[in-house]
Parts: sequence; structure tokens; C-alpha cells
Amino acid sequence: MDTHTMWQQAQQHLVRYIPTFTPRIIERAEGSYVFDTDGRAILDFTSGQMSAVLGHSHPDIVAAVSNSVARLDHLFSGMLCPDVIMLGRRLAESLPDPLSKVLLLSTGAESNEAAIKMAKLSTGRYEIVSFDRSWHGMTSGAAAATFSAGRRGYGPVLPGNLTLPTPNAYRSPFRHSDGSHDWESELAFGFASVDAQSTGSLAACLVEPILSSGGIVDLPRGYLARLRQLCDERGMLLILDEAQTGIGRTGHMYAFERDGVTPDIITLSKTLGAGLPVAAVVTSAEIEQRCADKGFLFYTTHVSDPLAASVAMTVLDVVERDGLADRAAALGQQLGHRLQAMHDAFDVVGDVRGRGLLQGIELVRSSSSKEPADALGAEVTAACLDAGLHVNIVQLPGMGGIFRIAPPLTISEDELHQGLDVLEGAIRGAVARQE
Repeated sequence: MDTHTMWQQAQQHLVRYIPTFTPRIIERAEGSYVFDTDGRAILDFTSGQMSAVLGHSHPDIVAAVSNSVARLDHLFSGMLCPDVIMLGRRLAESLPDPLSKVLLLSTGAESNEAAIKMAKLSTGRYEIVSFDRSWHGMTSGAAAATFSAGRRGYGPVLPGNLTLPTPNAYRSPFRHSDGSHDWESELAFGFASVDAQSTGSLAACLVEPILSSGGIVDLPRGYLARLRQLCDERGMLLILDEAQTGIGRTGHMYAFERDGVTPDIITLSKTLGAGLPVAAVVTSAEIEQRCADKGFLFYTTHVSDPLAASVAMTVLDVVERDGLADRAAALGQQLGHRLQAMHDAFDVVGDVRGRGLLQGIELVRSSSSKEPADALGAEVTAACLDAGLHVNIVQLPGMGGIFRIAPPLTISEDELHQGLDVLEGAIRGAVARQE
């Protein structure tokens, strides 16, 4: 079937779950590249859906999947296998105390859904606080805690979802006298608003250490520690969604390690499966016991699947064996330097932010105005794809187009810089056409 016919059939038979599809049909993938039906290699700066931390078709993952499918891939959900038990131990050993109890699932939305239910059941409360630029998934509880998109047209969401202002240092109106970001006042203001809206039933605060779909917003140093205190004062649990920041991507095994703050519950997905549907919730024995005593139920078709456990253990093995967290930190420095150079060279690059191999730039009409430049972002995205680079741009109201750059942790230095050369050239060309 030729490419034109495939696009015709896609238009005829596929539900449009996003506004537009990338104008390439992908036939295969290997390493840091995907290949379209015309045989063109496209450097993948998004690791699939920010997930394929080991690149595409990594030989260890191929072997793990092949072995599991041939031996044991799926079971009745009430049965356990050795791989699931060993993964529980491995994840617990990789995390600080008291995080020791693991629930193995399939997707990030599912893991956040389970974490929210555990928080509500264990505390006996129902209110969930998240950022006003958050993205935690598309299932009911996770979607109710998602504020960056997808809220209109579907009727009422679950009650009890409240917001904190996202601490975006580039655009926040909270400023010290010298113009620097006053995140302490911003957070205090946010919790004053939460307290005013609350019915007295605050259960948990669910946040990402770096908001990805919210525009690559890295929480300021000290923010998580203060957030932890504010949660403790109110008897709330702190849930960290590390779907994109976990398993080495930020230069630490888990992004919260930079801040020395341990959550009550952590959710993992995307990176834990290296592109395959694997997710997990990890919490303390105390919270798990309270939930068990109250009859916690999260019984799904693929809970504790052997295949998911085998893949996750392989990911942990490869990340540890190959020192990929340290590699992400080192490559992240090179990435940050290149992006900062673009900021210095182009007035339309308003901001650079992120950590490790999860960074981004925000495009604006000019650095002085900070006015969003949606058309420019779309033009740069298209130019990059034509030149063999796939990048993803987030466009949210009141913000410029934010390019999310999250290549595999296995990307070579040459590939990283080749991709950045393409991005830089696309920005330069778009700016020249505007002049």
C-alpha cells in the first residue's frame, strides 16, 4: 500500500484524538531514529512519547520481550510471578525509605488514578491539589487533576480538584524588587487560595517535578521542600508524578533526588517501560496498610503482568549498567549550553529551561514583549521535520511555543548536536523569512 492510500484510509477510519497527526507515516524505528514509509530517517528528539529512554528497538528490550512472550507474558490478575516480586524489590531498593510498596500497572494515567484513590482512601478525604498547567492523564481522576488541556465539553469533572499557580519563573507575576521570581510568595498565595476553596477535606497534592506538557517548567530549588511542609501542615499526602522525569532522564535516577524531598507516593510510567506500556505506583508500608485495611481495590486486566515486570527490570538493569543517569547529566550540560547559545543569538528564543535530557525553549515574538509566537513555532516544527528532525511543541494560552527536547538517554553526542544544528537552522531560517 502506498503512502497516499494509507493517509486516505487513516482519514476514513481513524479517530482524531489530537488536532493533527505528524505528516509522516512511520514504518520502523532503531536507536535514535524513526523511519517513514519513504525510507527517510528522522532523528527522534521526543523519544517516542517522551518514553523511549533506551532508544528504539534496544537489543536488551527486544530480548526481554521475546523471552517473556515465549515464556510468560500475562496472567490472571490475582496471580503473581517471580518477575513481579523481583521488580517490587528492585524499585524499592532504588528509592529512599519509606517507599517500599509497589503496584505494577500499564499507563501513566492509570498509575495516577491509583495513586489518587490510595490518597483518598488512606486519608479519608477527597480534595486533590495540582498545578494550573498540569497534565496527569485522561482517565477520570487523572483528567480531573489535569488543567493544561482537555477540560471543556465533557461535563462535570470529579469534585474536589483545586489548583496551585505553576511556578513559571519566565512568566510569573510574582517578583522580588530586583525582578527575580518570588516563588515563595507565589506558593503562599496558592495555598491561601486552596485553603479558601477547600471544604476541609484536603487529601493530596499531585505534581510533576518538571512540568512537561505544561511547558518544561522546572520547579525552583527549595520549592518541593516548602511544598512538603505545607502538605504536612494540612495532613495531605505529597504525590510526585515522575512519568517523564524518572529513571535517569534529569541526570538523577529520580528528579526529586535533587531536592532531597521524599514523596508519600511516586508514580512512574513512560520511562519505566522504555516505550512499552509499563507503569508503577510506589508508596510506604504505612499508607499501603491503611488502604488494605479499608479494602483498597484497583483490579485491572493487566495489573502485575509478567511482561511489564520483565521490561521494567531490563530498563533498570540497562540504566544502571550503562550509567545512563550520569550520561543524561553530562549530555544535558551540552544540550543546555547549545540552547543557551540560541537564546543569546535569537531574540525570538525567550527562555531556556529544564534539566538533563528534558529541556525546552520558549519561542516568542520578541524577548522584550514575551508575546506568544504560535505561527513561528509551527513554522520551525515543520522546517525541522523536513530536515529530518522530529521535535514537539507545546502551545498553551498565554505562553509562547515551547519546544520539548527529550531524546533517548542513549543518543550519541554527534546525533544530539546534529539535531540541535537542525533546530538552530530552522529558527534562523524562520527569523530571516520574517525580516
